[in-house]
Amino acid sequence: MQTDASLRSVLEEAYADAPNHEAILVTGDLVQDDPTGYLRFRSLFGNSHKPVLCIPGNHDEPAAMRRVLTGAPFAICGSHRIGAWQFVMLDSFHAGHVGGRLTDDELARLDAALSGSPAPAFVSLHHQPVSVGSLWLDHIGLANADEFWRVIEAHPNVRGVAWGHVHQNYDAYRGEVRLLATPSTGAQFMPHSDRFAIDPRPPAYRRLELHADGRIDTEVVWVRDTSLSQAAAR
Repeated sequence: MQTDASLRSVLEEAYADAPNHEAILVTGDLVQDDPTGYLRFRSLFGNSHKPVLCIPGNHDEPAAMRRVLTGAPFAICGSHRIGAWQFVMLDSFHAGHVGGRLTDDELARLDAALSGSPAPAFVSLHHQPVSVGSLWLDHIGLANADEFWRVIEAHPNVRGVAWGHVHQNYDAYRGEVRLLATPSTGAQFMPHSDRFAIDPRPPAYRRLELHADGRIDTEVVWVRDTSLSQAAAR
């Protein structure tokens, strides 16, 4: 998978589809274990006139990520007000592990951010806090998901939780909270597989429309990357 080319194809279609977007949400694994990739990421997103909200994934190097992606339009983790909504971006990076964990400080920050605003809230982290029905992926999700949900369920203003990591579509509810994962801008993982397996579906992005009353309209858009298909055919 030529990840640079596939990302460019996804961005081209997404920008054409939503020219008046208010933010870009990037849910981790901005690079593949190589911090020099942040310069490439900055070159692709640095001219954005809208916020680019980023969180680290297990393939990221958070310190390097923060050094390179400093200043507008980038925001690494933190809490952000966009329109009527509050976005809370969490760091689930767990050094030396593929799975994730939220530190006590990060859980306290989440609780404080949600307590400080009555606005509908959308929470993002890299590692999935629920089972996605795939044995190998469910072993490398969020290790302390119960602690995460104790905080979330104490705040009825939370309307959405989104994550990366699983390279597949997921759309469900936990009570009144919408649970969302988005396929990768590169390769996909086969849903409901007990072992690692690649899904042949193309790159994708998720469109989110967040209403002031807390409703979420969303859909996954699969991008037919013709340049990659042609390269494979050759």
